[in-house]
Amino acid sequence: MTIHPRSTWAVHVAAADRPQAAGRPVKSSGRWEPWLGGVLLHHRGVGSFSPDSEEDCEKDVAQVFAEDINDVYDDISYNYFVCPHGNVYEGRGHERGEANGGDHIRVDGVEVGNNTGFYSICALHRSWDEPSEPMLRSIRDLIAHLRDDAPMQAGSLILPHASGWKTDCPGTLTPYATNGSPVDPSVAWEDGVLMDMNVFGAQKWVNDRYDELAPGYLKCLTTGRTGWPTVLSLTQALQYELGIRPTVQNFGPGTMQAVQNHPLRPDTETNPDIISIYNWALWCKGYAAGRLSHVWDEASRNSFTQLLGHMGLTGVVITNALWARISRALLTMDQFRVVPGGDAVTQSIQQHINKRYVAQRNIPAMNLVPCDGHYSREVQKGLMMALQYELGIGVNDINGYFGPGTESGLRTRGSGALTGDFRLLFRSACFLNSPTYGDGQQIPYSPQDIHTDAQTATHTNWLRAFQSFSQIPVTGTNDYTTWAQLLISAGDSRREATGCDCITEITLDRGRQLKTEGYQIVGRYLDEHLSPGDPYYLGKALKPGELQNIFAAGLRMFPIFQYNGTQLANFTYDKGYDQGTKADEKARGFGLPQGSCIYFAVDYDAMDADIDSSVLPYFHGVRTALQALGHRYEFGVYGSRNVCIRVSREAGARWSFVSGMSWGFSGNLGYPLPANWSFNQIHEYEFRPGWGLDRNVWRQGGDPGVSSAGSP
Repeated sequence: MTIHPRSTWAVHVAAADRPQAAGRPVKSSGRWEPWLGGVLLHHRGVGSFSPDSEEDCEKDVAQVFAEDINDVYDDISYNYFVCPHGNVYEGRGHERGEANGGDHIRVDGVEVGNNTGFYSICALHRSWDEPSEPMLRSIRDLIAHLRDDAPMQAGSLILPHASGWKTDCPGTLTPYATNGSPVDPSVAWEDGVLMDMNVFGAQKWVNDRYDELAPGYLKCLTTGRTGWPTVLSLTQALQYELGIRPTVQNFGPGTMQAVQNHPLRPDTETNPDIISIYNWALWCKGYAAGRLSHVWDEASRNSFTQLLGHMGLTGVVITNALWARISRALLTMDQFRVVPGGDAVTQSIQQHINKRYVAQRNIPAMNLVPCDGHYSREVQKGLMMALQYELGIGVNDINGYFGPGTESGLRTRGSGALTGDFRLLFRSACFLNSPTYGDGQQIPYSPQDIHTDAQTATHTNWLRAFQSFSQIPVTGTNDYTTWAQLLISAGDSRREATGCDCITEITLDRGRQLKTEGYQIVGRYLDEHLSPGDPYYLGKALKPGELQNIFAAGLRMFPIFQYNGTQLANFTYDKGYDQGTKADEKARGFGLPQGSCIYFAVDYDAMDADIDSSVLPYFHGVRTALQALGHRYEFGVYGSRNVCIRVSREAGARWSFVSGMSWGFSGNLGYPLPANWSFNQIHEYEFRPGWGLDRNVWRQGGDPGVSSAGSP
């Protein structure tokens, strides 16, 4: 990296002091052991600094020199300076500096002097400025230089000046002044790393105010990035101000009731801390509140009005009950503006749900749904509650659960002629399950069909394509089976299903019983990782001669491979590779023909973060292993709709086996059927005493399974 020498800024020093400024740094007589500590980050104090040119930055360093030599120092006190343009200037350089106020900092139980053990890096900005990306990159590069290349190498710590001295320094640089932040060269640099200083302000304020004040309070990290820890800490702050003891990290019924019972809103609130909580919540939501957190000013009012519009609540009367729901929405991570990947039509559906069913119908169990343009778990629950209202279920009985009352209503009232809001909900459900597929093509639902009672050709054609793709009766109408398929991943669990899977050995007699009941294909496990002596042993693996019994009974078979697979720790690249290798070995051992598809199971509700960190690497391992062994077999995926969609798209799974009967899984709420679905597991029941069976809809034209086996 380039470090500009002292002579660069010395030209701006008074002529009498210029030789010293441009000369070698004065060597301190004190101990200098920076390997014990690391670096402390500073800023230039209160105010703002907006340099028009690099010369302004050089003059700012020269000003520090002038102040220091007129004070108590023999030389400039800081080791290095970094300007907003990303230029680095030498101060004391590799010699000991004197800028780190305070006595010592405890490091691993040892007291390390602030100046004895730490380089000082001063950012040329002030308390009102936000650090620029070039500045952060250069601080990062400078720390790497001091750790690796300096004659007196720096230790691993990155700390704010405030760690060893009662000060606000380094101001807005504070969230970066920590190990693991973007300026730490030991972690990867990511684009878009700049932090939100208003979020940082919220985190700092709520911790400073409530850490020792509110019983049960949990501090949030001061990262400058919003997240659940931040909004939950603000929730605890609100609970404290409303008299709840102890405070908890949940906006539950008690908090809802306390907000309802509090007669004041921010514009009439007299408690400055409550005003601050709502202002900071707006900032954390991405809305610009007032500069003074304890004042509900015009900026706060304008942003709040904008938020209400995004929620779909423009023009509604805000009752106490609705205000409690708005407060809850503010203190969650739900978004109310269209986010990347979202769309305005979905947002309009979300806003309609909020306005009609939360604000105007005041359904007690209902909270505001996100209005981010994404069909998600919370939106699906809101849609279900809205539907229950239109079915005539009492508002106090609405729960969002697809139970007997909802089923009965859909089979009767829901299957008749639909108009108005009832029709809008049905067509909204169609749009949210779009696209569907037909003749190998995506078929989107037309947004123009949502808000009309007309039975348009585009609506009917889409509905028939959806029914065909989902393998339910193609009626072109809003019958119960179609409603169920639109609302839950299992759909109508009583509909025809010609596939099944089980852990029980299929003898010839059992195979004939399955065939008599209309089953045509059965899923069986290639192996089991537990031994017969283990208390959790199931005996689920395919037995010698079993395939021949299955085929003799007139059935086909599809192979499943699952070594546990019920939690995140079961998924790594290495485990995927090992299990792909084992699956290939077992499939060859049973003589499964080339091209057979083996389904590897993700048997839990894996979130997107789990899929990114572990599930996808696992399937990459499976794919690599099967390819290395000659690519004799294809691999498929068993899991929620979201797992199947992502593993198919991002890891190359040939077919999807959907765990549709787990319709409460987040991965099954707000996601359509995968385009490559072959089996949809819809119902678990006891087929015969002691013989449990999962019913699977087997898609026509999907995975044909295995109908014969050769020699091992």
